[in-house]
Amino acid sequence: MKRYFERHLQVLVESVGQLYRQRLGALLTALVIGVSLALPASLLLSLATLRQAADGWDGEPRLTAYLKLDLPDARATDLAARLGRELAAQASVTLIDRTQALAEFERNSGLADALALVGENPLPAALVLAPKGPADEALLEQLATRLRALSEVEEVQADLDWVRRLNALLEVGRRAVWVFAGLLGAGVVLVTGNTIRLAIFNRRQEIEVTKLIGGTDAFIRRPFLYWGLLQGVAGGLVAALLLVAVNIGLAAPVRTLAGVYGSSLTLVTAGLSGSLGLLLLGGGLGLAGAWLAVGRHLRDIEPT
Repeated sequence: MKRYFERHLQVLVESVGQLYRQRLGALLTALVIGVSLALPASLLLSLATLRQAADGWDGEPRLTAYLKLDLPDARATDLAARLGRELAAQASVTLIDRTQALAEFERNSGLADALALVGENPLPAALVLAPKGPADEALLEQLATRLRALSEVEEVQADLDWVRRLNALLEVGRRAVWVFAGLLGAGVVLVTGNTIRLAIFNRRQEIEVTKLIGGTDAFIRRPFLYWGLLQGVAGGLVAALLLVAVNIGLAAPVRTLAGVYGSSLTLVTAGLSGSLGLLLLGGGLGLAGAWLAVGRHLRDIEPT
């Protein structure tokens, strides 16, 4: 058993030396593998950041009824009080008058200076209905229909509709990225396999001599497998470094954007576990490519 591990360690060291002697080609292969792994990983992290933002926005279900712009404040107050009594068992009703709406918009949008140039308040009053207890789609639709029937109401909006649409789009994007990642993963296997194939052809005579003196296929295969494994690990390391560079480049703009909208949005990063996962994934894909290439081409080489 000790001899077995010593042999593997020896082959590993020899593979590292072989990669160093061919460092330019190995570096190019590692860059190709790294970019192939970093692209889907960065897209998945971006989708995770957007989903984090959507989850932060996703609060209690509610409806917003925008009143007509020329509706007097007194009439809006009376309408809110009447609906509060009629819908007391179903939902709470809150009136946001035009002054409150303008102040909230200025606070959240950062467009106070631009609105000051308008000269008048362009925002209508609004009624916000928050269902009491569990709110299903049927109750929300019933309340929306009730609000749309009022002559004072200009438009009714379910505040969570756009969040649901965003979540649906994010799910489609996530699945598309996984398909994209699978295609790029297959590309990594092919790139590694092609590199190993060239190495096998370059060492064809050495392989024939080894077989003549009794070398087994497992003995011959071993250095090529380590070579593919090391190439994949190097590619995974490149991918992790690329993700760190992307995170550094985007961190400041994302903080600025979050500050403008008063959000606590932060970039989702790979972290230590994600970086280790990239190393393992790269190594596994490199090993798979090497195994396929060696298994296919080694059988075709026989001593003459």
